Parts: sequence; C-alpha cells; structure tokens
Amino acid sequence: MDTAALAAFVREAAAADRVAITPGTRLSGGAIQENIALTVAIEGGPQAGTHALVLRAPARAAVPASRSIDQQFALLAAAHRAGVPVPEPLWFSADPAVIGRPFYLMRRLAGIALGTRVVRDGPHPALAADLATALASLHRITPPSHGLGFLEAPAPSPARHWLVRLRAWLDALPEPHPVIEWGLRWLETRAPAKAEIVLCHHDFRTGNYLVADGRLAGVLDWEFAGWSDPHEDIGWFTAKCWRFGADRLEAGGIEGRDAFYAAYTARSGRAIEDARVRYYEVMAHARWAVIAAQQAMRHRSGAEPSLELALVGRRLAELEHEILVLTGER
Repeated sequence: MDTAALAAFVREAAAADRVAITPGTRLSGGAIQENIALTVAIEGGPQAGTHALVLRAPARAAVPASRSIDQQFALLAAAHRAGVPVPEPLWFSADPAVIGRPFYLMRRLAGIALGTRVVRDGPHPALAADLATALASLHRITPPSHGLGFLEAPAPSPARHWLVRLRAWLDALPEPHPVIEWGLRWLETRAPAKAEIVLCHHDFRTGNYLVADGRLAGVLDWEFAGWSDPHEDIGWFTAKCWRFGADRLEAGGIEGRDAFYAAYTARSGRAIEDARVRYYEVMAHARWAVIAAQQAMRHRSGAEPSLELALVGRRLAELEHEILVLTGER
C-alpha cells in the first residue's frame, strides 16, 4: 500500500498540516471486503491526534449481493446518524490514484466478534438488549431517507423481491442445487403479500458485531443493507445457522427467542409476528446457502483462491439439511 498517497488524501480530507500512517495487519473476517488496520497520526486541524482506523476496500472478487463501497459508506453514515452503534465513518475516496481502488476510512472499535467466543457461557441478556436497541434504532429509518436514494424499492413485496434475486443468483451458478430450489419454491408459495418497509441490515447476526465487556460495541458489515420487512432482520438473527452451536438460545446463540422479541418490541413499539419471523428463517438458510455456493465458486473458479472461501462452501450441506428440516411436512 502506498501510504504516502493515502496520507496525502487524509491530510486534505482532515484539513491537517501533516499526516503519518502506520499500516497494520489485515483484520480477520472480511471474506467479501478487505479491512486493514491503520494507525493515523494527524497534526493540525480539527482531527489532530493519533487515531486507530480501519481502511475498508472491495475484495478482488465480489458476490452479486454486495453493495459498492461508496454505498456501504452511505449506509454506515445513515446508521451512525440514527444512533446505531457503528464504527464512525470518516472519509470516502473513489480516486484510483490513492490505493488503486475505492475505499473508506472508519474508526476502529475494540471488542471481539468471533461467534464461538461471543456465545460462550450464555445467555447474555444485557448484550441481547443492546442488540434489540440497535435494531430498533436502525428500523426507524424509512424511505425516503437522505443519502440513500440508490436503494431499490423491494417490489412487489420484500419477500417476492428477495425470491427473484435468489433465483437469479442460483440460476447463474454452474451446478444444480435441488434442495435450494425446493426451499425457494416453499418460500414462493407462502410469501407475505405486504410488509412495513424499513432499513434492514440484511446480515444482522452474531459474528457481525463487536462485544466489549459483555456489551455491544458496534454493528459491522453493511454491504448487504437495504429496504425490507423488519421481520427479515429478526429472522436472520434467530436462524440456526448463526447460533454457533448454542442452539438452545434461538436469538443469535445469546438469548432466548421470547426474551429478544420482548426487548425489541419494548424499544421499537412494533409487535413481532412469530410466523413471519420463522418464514424469514427459512429464507435466511436459503439465502446463506446461495451465498455459500457463490463464495465457493470464487475459490473454485480461480478468481480468488482462498481457504476461507473454500470452507464457506463446505457449509452448504448443513444449510441444505436445515432447509429440509424447517420446510418438512408431517
């Protein structure tokens, strides 16, 4: 990385006199985006001081669901304005002369995100309450909203909108996946016709937030966010595939389902329809299965050889099994 060009960008963006950048390591996770830790020393201007930041840029190969880096920055800024605990977004650049690709800089938060560590020794009622509060704050953002004009309307309904996208992504894969096809057909025949429309994270789950001292430090990874039914975020959070083995705690492996429902309702004023949440749990497994197949293909095609991507592809079998369990007819 050309730290001189990056320092020049920050110097101008921060109205500083001098900037020195010490690059750190690539942060764990980030199979779809690349995250690099930076220490940035700024002299002069309103941002003077030493800052722990993260540079976020697109990975070499992307999946169709992932939003462009400029849209991610806008979504992060909207969530920050709404009071959702997120890393503070600072500056965005589309100038290829800086690092060769678009990127943005945000503050680096302390905490752990690894799902197996987060769920350990649960339940974690305080953390669950923090997450319910964060989700309620996010779901107060409704269309139209300043700076989010690029978000498409989920027509004719959020469920049907997702089904069209999932089928297109599935059809683009070079191999058949009959269990996913079955899951999509099950979802098509039961799709809710109407829904309240709010801003959804679309990947709100254990593993995508930071925990510090048992409390929520920040919600991460906004590359999938968009307008949808608030029940979709809840269904993604409660899906078994994101409990990291703590299956008795159906809300993200950290709390019981009913307790999380109650906390979210108290903070949002919105009653939760359990049947709709469970519909979106089936969709969560179908969607994650499609994404797992896409991620595996990034590795198998040679576009981005990666053990991490290959291991994501191995998740496909257990996701297909859960689709069959959830849609089983007695």
